[in-house]
Amino acid sequence: MFTDSHCHLTFPELISEMPQIRAAMAAAQVDRALCICTKLEEFDAVQSLAAQYDNFWASVGVHPDEEDIAEPSLDDLLTRAARPKVVAIGETGLDYYQMAERKGGRTIADMEWQRERFRVHIRAAQQTRKPLVIHTREASADTLAILKEQGEDASAGSAGGVFHCFTETAEVARAALDLGFYISFSGILTFKKAQDLRDVAAFVPLDRMLIETDSPYLAPVPYRGKTNNPSYVPLVAQQIAQLRQMPVEAVAEATSRNFETLFNGVTT
Repeated sequence: MFTDSHCHLTFPELISEMPQIRAAMAAAQVDRALCICTKLEEFDAVQSLAAQYDNFWASVGVHPDEEDIAEPSLDDLLTRAARPKVVAIGETGLDYYQMAERKGGRTIADMEWQRERFRVHIRAAQQTRKPLVIHTREASADTLAILKEQGEDASAGSAGGVFHCFTETAEVARAALDLGFYISFSGILTFKKAQDLRDVAAFVPLDRMLIETDSPYLAPVPYRGKTNNPSYVPLVAQQIAQLRQMPVEAVAEATSRNFETLFNGVTT
């Protein structure tokens, strides 16, 4: 019934608990999950996990936070995207918050390498016809500008994709929707101080919405502070159902249908 559209199941705190996690998913009626790659060095593990289970899929990409790792070329992404059960390009995008925090005094101009990495991912998505999984933090204006620069405009030739773990404003959501992208909400939606984000979730059309855990991070209330896993994604759906005054089953059905539509018709 439920689909976790974004999780990191190869991270150490989760991969060692895979039998228990899969049992918990089944008990919570979480039927599918997209396992996200954050650097080329972990891609084989992510893709192998997806290949092992019929209800897992994989992405290929290098997260904007990642430094001192293998820098992805267009060919690196295209070659890996052709592997079985790889349905998305990313996690990719821009993160000016993390970069500034890590090395004080670094300016946005100093992060051109990050913007060029993002462009490479967009080109890979357009060539493979696989959607982008986008991370943006304190960089929404440049994220949207680069998407437009690279030809993302909701037309037939665009890759499209999803703004994952959305924490931006309604204006950013509207701009992303106008470009043809989906918006995905995580456990942050359940946090006490996240009313502004709940207002955005009430605004985003249900047929353009996904839900996720971003496991092992951002466990929803009442598990906040604990290790997150895909069996908690129904709590995100429940928050959306409450906001929109509709049955949680309807949220589950819509977001799972959107997952199939976006990610090349994946099914169980």
